[in-house]
Amino acid sequence: MDLTYPEELVAIGDSLVRFIDREVVSLEQSNAELLKSERNVYDATGRYVPKVLELRRQVRMRSAELGFYNLFGEPALGGEGLGAVAAIYLQELLNHRYGPERLLIQTVVLPSPFTNGLTPVLTHLATEVFERFGHDIRNGSKTLCFALSEPDAGSDVFSLKTRAVREGDEWIINGSKQWITNSPYADFALVFAITHDELFRNRQGGVTGFFVPTDTPGFSVPGIIPVMGHLGGETGIVALDGVRVPDEYRLGAVDSGLQVALHGVNTGRLSMAGTCVGLARWALDQAVEYAKVRKTFGKPIGEHQAVQFLLANSAIDIYAVKSMTQNLAWRIDQGQPSIKELSMVKAAATEMLGRVMDRCMEVHGGMGLTNELRLEAGFRYARLLRIPDGTAEIQRRSIAQQMLRGDTSL
Repeated sequence: MDLTYPEELVAIGDSLVRFIDREVVSLEQSNAELLKSERNVYDATGRYVPKVLELRRQVRMRSAELGFYNLFGEPALGGEGLGAVAAIYLQELLNHRYGPERLLIQTVVLPSPFTNGLTPVLTHLATEVFERFGHDIRNGSKTLCFALSEPDAGSDVFSLKTRAVREGDEWIINGSKQWITNSPYADFALVFAITHDELFRNRQGGVTGFFVPTDTPGFSVPGIIPVMGHLGGETGIVALDGVRVPDEYRLGAVDSGLQVALHGVNTGRLSMAGTCVGLARWALDQAVEYAKVRKTFGKPIGEHQAVQFLLANSAIDIYAVKSMTQNLAWRIDQGQPSIKELSMVKAAATEMLGRVMDRCMEVHGGMGLTNELRLEAGFRYARLLRIPDGTAEIQRRSIAQQMLRGDTSL
């Protein structure tokens, strides 16, 4: 394997950084009073206030205008089609440079595979329907949400209860979804519902995906779910009450929606791994610099063996997971099977980030417990990442199942 990143990819990264430094960071600075406190960012219901939504939309559209927003979109959808190696490189670059909790950078400049931009799930939408809505998705003016999870159906998708029944040329969807990122703000939802009871009971499919404009009668987001120390957020509860969707808005074949859904989930796991490596490097950089200047007992704390071990163990963790992530991205770009490897990297990367954030907070002592350096925010974010796109336990289950089926290559 040659792990040297191509010159053209490095050039894209440099251009991306220049755009963020020149336009996005300055936008953050000019709106610092608004963004400095969540009491300003969210309204009483926990939703982003209109000004924050407009700033995020402005950044998305500018990113699209400059060619960054759709770098990973499928060419058939109008994207640039950059592969897995490019995805992990750019995600690591952004998160290493800018750290956590940047409302105008994270999942806005480079979109999430679920919540905005040219998600691979859209390749399963009829061409004529995508052409009707695709322009606004490409240019960042409209966003999406991925509505699979339910109150009783997270890791076990065969606990879904939402159903879609065909009536003529339409489907009528009833049910509820939960933990749906970007649902309070999305213009379109990718909704998955049971369409064949027997197949579903036998765990042989029976689920179909639908592209649903969120202004469709019967579609609503009655509540926000704040997570880990936040006053509001992007995660919501979706209610589907007699939502009528034309059959042409179906995502892929009837009863094959789980394969469609996995197309997005797997892309999300890879992107998350790059994010984890970048954030861990960001945290370690801060800890190393602090260890050089903070003194106790007459010398910098970096000269104490206990602190050195915290730094060294973090570097070992990052190097191991970065190597795994690069290998996985290379395998994917080479077209090699990577089912268990995706699960390995998702579990390893998210757990690594938690360990590194914890150690780096420890190096900072009491300062690490404040959010002045954003380490505390990074620690909370690291804990959160272990659950979306499949928990660490589910990843291990998937790995073991693949091995028991005969895939024991390492």
